[in-house]
Amino acid sequence: MGSSCSSGCGSKKGRSCGSADAAIAQQNVAINTSLGRIKNKILVMSGKGGVGKSTVATNLALGLAQKGYQVGLMDVDLHGPDICRMLNLTDRLQQRQEKNGLVPPMQYGDNLKVISLEYMMENRDDPIIWRGPLKIQAIRQFIADMDWGDLDYLIIDAPPGTGDEPLTVASTIKDAKALVVTTPQEVALADVRKSLNFCKHVKMEVVGVVENMSGLICPHCQKTIELFKTGGGEKTAADFKVRFLGKIPMDPRVVLGGDEGKPFLASAADSPAVQAFAQVIAGVEKASAKTIPLATAGGCGCGGGPCNPNTCSC
Repeated sequence: MGSSCSSGCGSKKGRSCGSADAAIAQQNVAINTSLGRIKNKILVMSGKGGVGKSTVATNLALGLAQKGYQVGLMDVDLHGPDICRMLNLTDRLQQRQEKNGLVPPMQYGDNLKVISLEYMMENRDDPIIWRGPLKIQAIRQFIADMDWGDLDYLIIDAPPGTGDEPLTVASTIKDAKALVVTTPQEVALADVRKSLNFCKHVKMEVVGVVENMSGLICPHCQKTIELFKTGGGEKTAADFKVRFLGKIPMDPRVVLGGDEGKPFLASAADSPAVQAFAQVIAGVEKASAKTIPLATAGGCGCGGGPCNPNTCSC
């Protein structure tokens, strides 16, 4: 942007560009300040739509929060935001008061903060008809203008593909890691391979691959029916030499929970799907370099620093 002003620094156009550059620089400072208080940033992505990224992102965030971590959930699927509905969050931005110049995110329970574009919309059924620059700016504002505070994890739910939204996350959050979601069939895996190659291209570490919809849990006999085959996600992870975090079977109760705004992990129900989510959460914890929950860090033998197994009491 600065180069476009070089021929007319004394002109009105030059002054306008200088003001824009200053605003961007100021926002960069706010972004860096916000990100500096967040230990782990995980982008949940896939090259294909309909694989259950939002379900995985929501239940991952909720599961981590239930384990005592301070968690943020940021919905950057700007054209199809679903997180508010999946958590039954009905807050509106106009109803919340800014604190220290920052906007408070929505709150789910004690440990989970949430932001989605629907939080700022009068009518949540209105379409978002935006080109790239507006989407990029919205994501930057989600980071810079929100009062995230100190977080152990920021889970970022991305739209399908490798376009503006994941690219903006990769360029803005330099230490973000990717969790790639797929379903078992080859048509999904072909697109997921594009996502893994995207991560290579932008030098984003991959936390692991999750195979979602890996069989259907029969509601009558509780046996697994392989609707979309199985094992493709694990093979792809092996081919790319990244972690395989587990297979999550389809369970009608998970679908109902999302539609009713009652995520399955928020219930006391037990099923193969819950067990599979627990395995994914454990894999994410293991990949996060022994992050200590902020809720318990004060009593940790490590004194809030890196976890030392020899002295840690948490």
